[in-house]
Amino acid sequence: MFSIVDCNNFWSPSGGGVRRYHLEKMEFYKHRQDVKYSFVMHDRETWTEQIGENAFIEHLEVPKVYGNWEYRYLTRSAPLEPILRRLDPDVIEVGSPYFMPGIVRKIVRKHGLKARTYGFWHADFPVTYVKRFLEPLGSGLAGVGERMAWKYARKNYNQMDGVIVSSRLIMERMEKNGLENVHFLPLGVNEKLFHPERKDQRLISALKKGNEERLLLFFPHRFSKEKGLDVILEAYPLMCDGLDYEPVLIIAGMGPYEHLAREASERYEFVELRGFIEGKEEMARYYASADLGFALSKWETFGLSLLESLSSGLPLIAANEGAAFEHIDRSGAGTIIKEVTPEAVAGAVIQFSLMNARKMREKARAYAEQLTWESCFENQLAIYRG
Repeated sequence: MFSIVDCNNFWSPSGGGVRRYHLEKMEFYKHRQDVKYSFVMHDRETWTEQIGENAFIEHLEVPKVYGNWEYRYLTRSAPLEPILRRLDPDVIEVGSPYFMPGIVRKIVRKHGLKARTYGFWHADFPVTYVKRFLEPLGSGLAGVGERMAWKYARKNYNQMDGVIVSSRLIMERMEKNGLENVHFLPLGVNEKLFHPERKDQRLISALKKGNEERLLLFFPHRFSKEKGLDVILEAYPLMCDGLDYEPVLIIAGMGPYEHLAREASERYEFVELRGFIEGKEEMARYYASADLGFALSKWETFGLSLLESLSSGLPLIAANEGAAFEHIDRSGAGTIIKEVTPEAVAGAVIQFSLMNARKMREKARAYAEQLTWESCFENQLAIYRG
């Protein structure tokens, strides 16, 4: 039986896109008769959980990252070694660039395992993390850091059998910087769950306080600078000045900017902090009930929450780079702003209030219907077996 193991330092129990990717992948393989699938989940203790006839979660004891994080980074090969030796898979997918490529390579070579290895480019780390982190210190240092990161990427990923990425724009950047055997694989969406029919009129009336002309805005992302929460909160009073009625802004998630979200919810009547929405059904209800969403991160490699929004018929205001640009440019279901500034965001919201949203909603849904999780993982399995 064909066997697959996923290893990823980016897993977090409250994470966004990476968490959703692995949950959907586990659901896909629960019912497969021809594939044995195992996900190595970093946890507080080590044990094996069977979730399907041939699907397993290998819980692995890994210490938490220092600070207010839920990530657990594996930095040594010893804890993972007995699991990979026991499973001896045909394919190992490496989902993060930190430590994991070297750890997996060391174990495979040491024990002569038959596994082919594939990297999944969940984060465009040379640009997203290294360059962006160093830019405040100067463009020269940022450029040096990015070049070193690409060198690290070539060293680790070009020793694998392939690299999978979900954005054509980022794929072009990878190949330009010397990454080999790169495969384009768009991720998917649960198009039956995230559907316009999930719209809840009672929720809408309660949030808009009976005024249907009031816009309902939805921000379901990590509370961080890269997602643009600070920009939206600065834009909010500008929106209020330019619209006939103060818009409702629902902020759902968690992260380092939670204090800003809390302060805004206390200052403005129609700004509400909902925290982390656990259930998929509840998230689908909010997507379908909102009038407009936000995709302001320039660093998305695919943006699963963006696709869930579009599948629910929710138009988006998007950044002009990365997956945000790619989705809205291809779907026509939103507005792309040139710069992510409070003025630009507020202007786009005000402009949206004057447009025919029905056509945008139809375009959003039509675009998302082409991308399903089943097609994603079937295509990925074909790459693995290729």
